[in-house]
Amino acid sequence: MHQRTIPVLDRPVGAIGLGCMGMSWAYVAPEARDEAAGIEVIHHAFDAGVTLLDTSDYYGAGHNERLVGRALEGRRDEAVLATKVGLVSTGEPNAPATARDGRPEHIREAVDASLTRLGTEVIDLYYLHRVDPDVPLEETWGAMAELVSDGKVRALGLSEVSVEQCDRAQAIHPVAAVQSEFSLWTRDARGGSTADGAPAGDVVAWTAQHEAVFVPFSPLGRGFLTGALDTKTIDASDFRGRLPRFTGDAGAANQAIVDVVRAVATRHGVPPAEVALAWVLAQGDHVVPIPGTTKVKNLEANIAATDLALTDEDLTELDGIPAAVGTRY
Repeated sequence: MHQRTIPVLDRPVGAIGLGCMGMSWAYVAPEARDEAAGIEVIHHAFDAGVTLLDTSDYYGAGHNERLVGRALEGRRDEAVLATKVGLVSTGEPNAPATARDGRPEHIREAVDASLTRLGTEVIDLYYLHRVDPDVPLEETWGAMAELVSDGKVRALGLSEVSVEQCDRAQAIHPVAAVQSEFSLWTRDARGGSTADGAPAGDVVAWTAQHEAVFVPFSPLGRGFLTGALDTKTIDASDFRGRLPRFTGDAGAANQAIVDVVRAVATRHGVPPAEVALAWVLAQGDHVVPIPGTTKVKNLEANIAATDLALTDEDLTELDGIPAAVGTRY
């Protein structure tokens, strides 16, 4: 496994990480969770050199952290463990709509609960999942910085933020990582908008300039860029069925994006997913995508993307892919 470095932690990680959300939430109904399969994927990831694990206290109302905690038993030292705080459940299973809570008192309570669920004494990378518009970012980030001083957290990250918000946080405590949705059909972190609709600026460049890592989630477009997803047959328990890009005319129109990815993949004799991930990796040596999967075979395909060298012709063709039809949420 090729490696990249998280400078603030002074620690190498595999060039791709593993997003664990789908093992507990969003794509699967609670009664259909397969914890044993999730743990198997995590252990296989470790064996293959994938070391950055990403979860959140929000995923499955804590279920995902507990699952990751079980997978870490006896193997904690192999992981760079990342989790998040700041989103709270509205009570609707698998719903993308959430409430936000960036109050310092919530941060202090939430980190202790996460440490317990994860079965660890320290979290390597603690993200603010979303900025709470009702709480000044400086107050939230200041409370998170105290957790580093307390030894409960090693480094801090932000999720779905703008360059302006990164600057405000950086003035208080170093930003070790910024996580945003980023893929061939979602390039907002290169100068588009945040999930809240505000101008994002070039967050990818900001992280490179400030010795932080950029961590793309959904680098495969929530499975769309694999070319294997039929948007007409998405299960009712799968939250993608509620997202504009996957529904109706938009789902059909966006197949044109997959057609370009598939054409490049055919030239290399690889699956489309490898091309989509290789493009993300080509955006900078500080970029560490975290594709999620519940299957070992998909994990292996994701890992293979780290060996795929796209040509200048490939990159030009992929860079020219039109914007996706439909908003993210």
